[in-house]
Amino acid sequence: MSIRVGYFPHNNSLFVLRHRGILERALPEVEWVDLRALPKPAPVDVKAALPSQHSDWLFAEGGYDFIGTGFTPPITALGNDRDIVYVGISGPRIENGRLVAPAGSGIETVADLKGKRVGIAHGSWQTTLLLFALDRAGLGWADIEPVDTDIHDGGNLLRTGELDAWVGAYPALAALEATTELHTLVDTESVFSHPSMWFTRREFAEQHRAELEAIIAALQESDAWIAENPRAAAQYFVDDIAARGGTADLDAWEAALRDRPFGVGPVTAEFLDEQQRAADLLTANGLLPRRIDVRAAVVPWIADAVTATAVATAG
Repeated sequence: MSIRVGYFPHNNSLFVLRHRGILERALPEVEWVDLRALPKPAPVDVKAALPSQHSDWLFAEGGYDFIGTGFTPPITALGNDRDIVYVGISGPRIENGRLVAPAGSGIETVADLKGKRVGIAHGSWQTTLLLFALDRAGLGWADIEPVDTDIHDGGNLLRTGELDAWVGAYPALAALEATTELHTLVDTESVFSHPSMWFTRREFAEQHRAELEAIIAALQESDAWIAENPRAAAQYFVDDIAARGGTADLDAWEAALRDRPFGVGPVTAEFLDEQQRAADLLTANGLLPRRIDVRAAVVPWIADAVTATAVATAG
């Protein structure tokens, strides 16, 4: 059986690992699955559901055995009765993005978003940040007009007035900052820790422990390289965009990578508390079909393996 690892640029660590050849030393027959090449599911109603393709492909033929995403997809998986387990988390990515509106638009606080069009990459960490911010302002999902946007398109939509506010992320947010004066409604740090995370099927973790440990170790080694070589790592993203007919700024990508934490850590009680709070809010706002217990997705030996590989890499 070959081990299939999913990747896409939004999980910076796995995207770089795909290009480094590190995992192949331990798993020569590893198969890399580009999420962008998989069939696109029908879009969900942004007001009433969450997209679930990241976890669905863990259980579908032609998918993968291991994936890394942002904050929300594991919660979606658990809400859809997918038997996943957490593998690890990054440090807080509090500089990665924030909720913004054009300066002078009259939108000064999150409370001013009532009835407004707010752009998010729905189903990602952006959904959770917006929901946390709304809840703190005494609002809910039904009080706004959420708009599902690509992480790169949202800035243009805000600039042209098609959105009233946007949860932007770097480097796309930097492009908007260069042309538009923005007002920050809420930063990430004041809302939640926003780590990257990695997860898998429980069955895979139980039956392929050695392979899972090899993936964790390879991620640790590759992430250490990114931290030491952010410009070289940024080149992978720029080259990928160019190969797809786009353009990207190497300096902006380097800056974005420099500001992000790299390395895989074990899940913590604080992280699980954030996941549970998000899950409860998603359920209360009609985006998740049932209440879940996120701690059901914790496997103690995985945390031990993550800690051991982190110590070995640091040494």
